[in-house]
Amino acid sequence: MKIIRLKDGRERSLLRRHPWVFDGAVASGGGDAGETVRIESHAGQFLGWAAFSPSSKIRARVWSFAEAQPIDASFFIARIADAISARGRFDIKSDGLRLIHGESDGLPGLVVDRYGDTLVAQFSSCGSEKWKQVIVQALLAQTGLTRLYERSDASVRALEGLPEATGWLAHPGLESGLQAPGAPFPDDTGITITEHDWKLSLDIAEGHKTGFYLDQRDSRLKFAAYARRLQFQDVLNCYCYTGGFTVAALAGGAAHVTSIDSSGPAIERAKANVALNGFDAGRTTMRDADVNASLREYLKEGRMFDAIVLDPPKFAPTVTHAEQAARAYKDINRLALSILAPGGVLFTYSCSGGISADLFHKIVASAGTDAGVDAFISERMGGAADHPMTVAFPEGEYLKGLVLVKRPAN
Repeated sequence: MKIIRLKDGRERSLLRRHPWVFDGAVASGGGDAGETVRIESHAGQFLGWAAFSPSSKIRARVWSFAEAQPIDASFFIARIADAISARGRFDIKSDGLRLIHGESDGLPGLVVDRYGDTLVAQFSSCGSEKWKQVIVQALLAQTGLTRLYERSDASVRALEGLPEATGWLAHPGLESGLQAPGAPFPDDTGITITEHDWKLSLDIAEGHKTGFYLDQRDSRLKFAAYARRLQFQDVLNCYCYTGGFTVAALAGGAAHVTSIDSSGPAIERAKANVALNGFDAGRTTMRDADVNASLREYLKEGRMFDAIVLDPPKFAPTVTHAEQAARAYKDINRLALSILAPGGVLFTYSCSGGISADLFHKIVASAGTDAGVDAFISERMGGAADHPMTVAFPEGEYLKGLVLVKRPAN
């Protein structure tokens, strides 16, 4: 077994059971991509078994902190079983859910979502890539499903020195079991899931993440409840993607929802989801447009909304991008608060790992100051329960949200 020896004093995070070893912490040692290595302190103390990534700044990701734990097929079978079992303890009102959430489930670099009878997996690290076949077989065996699609096309793959890979890994229509990535058939990647009291369609071969934002499930339900209680008349859903918050607002009784996204295909899917749930298309306005420009346009026109959703894409993938991202978050929140009617509600989010919850709060507060408005923080939102974070891995809290109620001007 190959050994990675850390620099003196760099073992503290691992002693706190944080699963990452950065390249700057390594004094000596190495391995092949995805190979299991033994991590030791400068003094030779065992710290963990990890998957080595020769190209990544995160040079090793820990599988286990137990010295007696072999990293073999049985290990992955057990970890997957634990993750699936944990979801049975959550109150998830949907047949779309996250089964494995990377480091938070002890499986760094692996994300697995279930959409009805179909699994979608992302292998984003050298370690998960190396054990792909074992993982796929374990997932199929433990869920009893026969359809598994790979969406390993996230940009982080390049940081690991891995090419993008998409396609069916298992499907009844395939002649054999595990297939090479990029299998060109079959093409039935369109799926409809049930979430709370509505239905949402998606395509697992296209779009963001694995095809949908399951992490916002609880926020969509909360938004529907606010719409029902406060009787929203004019709602603005920014970065609407395929219309999840739009459908939630309509389900809550909102009179009209304007939805904006710069992706034409996403807008078409949002229209389809409105129709899928039987809502009158006349209660919606769908705009294929730039959100920032649209907010400025509404401000110039004096247009006001009594509810706004800001759910932008990731502006800061890492802490190094935080300053630039902070300016972008501040600008859109300043504009949104400016066109929010007094007493109106703003659901605002950041999914950037490089923006902490505390920093996001400060950004939104600064946006309010620049807009000349104040607001109550009604609630703080985060990812749904099937997207857990652990005390040892705070980076798992990537999704931060605030529900603000605009105070009347003094």
